[in-house]
Amino acid sequence: MELKWLLCVTLLALGMLAVQAHDMEDDNDIDDVVDIEDDLDDAIEEIEESKSESSAPPPPPKVTYKVPVPTGEVYFAETFDKGTLDGWILSKAKKDDTDDEIAKYDGKWEVQDMKDTRLPGDKGLVLVTRAKHHAISSKLSKPFVFDTKPLIIQYEVNFQNGIECGGAYVKLLSKTPELNLDQFHDKTPYTIMFGPDKCGEDYKLHFIFRHKNPKTGKYEEKHAKRPDADLKNYFTDKKTHLYTLVLNPDNSFEILVDQAVVNSGNLLNDMTPPVNPPREIEDPNDQKPEDWDERPKIPDPDAVKPDDWDEDAPAKIPDENAVKPEGWLDDEPEYVADPDAEKPEDWDEDMDGEWEAPQIANPKCESAPGCGTWQRPMMDNPNYKGKWKPPMIDNVNYQGIWKPRKIPNPDFFEDLEPFKMTPFSAVGLELWSMTSDIFFDNFIICTERAVADEWANDGWGLKKAADGAAEPGVVGQMMAAAEERPWLWVVYILTVALPVFLVVLFCCSGKKQTSAAEYKKTDAPQPDVMNEEKEEEKDKGDKEEEEEEETNDEKLEEKQKSDADIGSASQEEEEEEEEEEEDRKHASEEEETVNRSPRNRKPRRD
Repeated sequence: MELKWLLCVTLLALGMLAVQAHDMEDDNDIDDVVDIEDDLDDAIEEIEESKSESSAPPPPPKVTYKVPVPTGEVYFAETFDKGTLDGWILSKAKKDDTDDEIAKYDGKWEVQDMKDTRLPGDKGLVLVTRAKHHAISSKLSKPFVFDTKPLIIQYEVNFQNGIECGGAYVKLLSKTPELNLDQFHDKTPYTIMFGPDKCGEDYKLHFIFRHKNPKTGKYEEKHAKRPDADLKNYFTDKKTHLYTLVLNPDNSFEILVDQAVVNSGNLLNDMTPPVNPPREIEDPNDQKPEDWDERPKIPDPDAVKPDDWDEDAPAKIPDENAVKPEGWLDDEPEYVADPDAEKPEDWDEDMDGEWEAPQIANPKCESAPGCGTWQRPMMDNPNYKGKWKPPMIDNVNYQGIWKPRKIPNPDFFEDLEPFKMTPFSAVGLELWSMTSDIFFDNFIICTERAVADEWANDGWGLKKAADGAAEPGVVGQMMAAAEERPWLWVVYILTVALPVFLVVLFCCSGKKQTSAAEYKKTDAPQPDVMNEEKEEEKDKGDKEEEEEEETNDEKLEEKQKSDADIGSASQEEEEEEEEEEEDRKHASEEEETVNRSPRNRKPRRD
């Protein structure tokens, strides 16, 4: 903010200096134009008053909320617009292997309007408390069975306070005889878990399904690959986002955010660990033979150390050619006791020993090349070879890196239809969050894409339209951005304000020339004098135009005459040049004729 005001004050000061300079230039004309400026001020005030009365900015378009209604068959649909938790069951369970103080699912849920809502009447389910376990669930109208129709689950989430660490995913609870929503907890079997989750700087969008091993009957979680898209903005912008999962009977899946695909794949190829185990595995009982040679290179057994190889030669030796620099102070130590140091008053020699002054660099050595005993510098030993080692050669017995043999996997199975998962009969939210006020709305589970899209348009689409209608214009967005990034004020001034200021200054800084300035304000016959002078100026202008026309005619005639003279002269010069060219051609032809005649040929010598 300080930078913003500093730039504004600087720009204002420049404007005042420019206006002052302009006023000094026009100082002699100020009295003459006072009346005109007063009239202009009155006109401007009238225009501004009329604008304020008639051209007030229109109010933003109002978006009216209407409760979404499913347009086709659905297994579950919830808008929370009744304002109650009817049909939802709060868990009374406790987490296993957790401290009793935090083991209870005592986090609070409420149906509320969204903060800063622009759709009155649009309510949602809100996770109210932080740092607690929350669990709530609701039954489907009928269990979902995976057969020949797709599965579509869709809902909205708004992290109203951002998110520090926590999730907003849903669980589709498996249909089992033991399912008790009153005791819904983290170990309750589920078929699919889907939705956003974040902790630290790890932003996730889960899609996990529990696959049943057809041989053992055990379940194993299969995780979809991570999306390539950047998910951070969905967690931090404090806007409502629409999360959609589409599972198809051909095992393909799509994950969408705000109706845009952010991840897709196939249950057979894009899950970790894979749905189907490998056909073969390494034999756990196979062992590497003792004589198996994995060495690609070995020392040459026939190599012999050369006789002149000195393994004891040092790597560094004194430089015999070095000379001690002149002025070296052999008798002066590099460090001396600090003469200004004093023994502390509380120094106890019995406890601390004999006190010694701290050492400092010898001041005499500062102007000398060195102090103390001079030693020759060390240099690389040209005869150094180090310890001798035989060279490496290819191992003729090399057998490669040993691996255990492959055997058929006794646990192998092939499930080509992982889409046919365990049926589910309830939807639940089982969450821990360090941030409160997570808003959920407009859950739907169905099989038709058109039904889900229509539901999204009637719910999330209205929120998006209302947010768009209430968003500030371009100027407002620029101001908001500058509040977060003060350096943008510099960009705005350089790209917008400064050019406009220079254009205005350039247009307004010229000398004002007006005929009214030639008369005094006290001259009573001013209008008559002005009319007479206008007529005189008009007659004078007509005479000047006639004189200019006569002068132009005379100049035109003179120009035509001069052009004619120049043309005749140039024509005569061209004729003379043509005659000279013909004479030269005649002379050259006569020479060729003379040269070709027999008289002019030289006699032939035999």
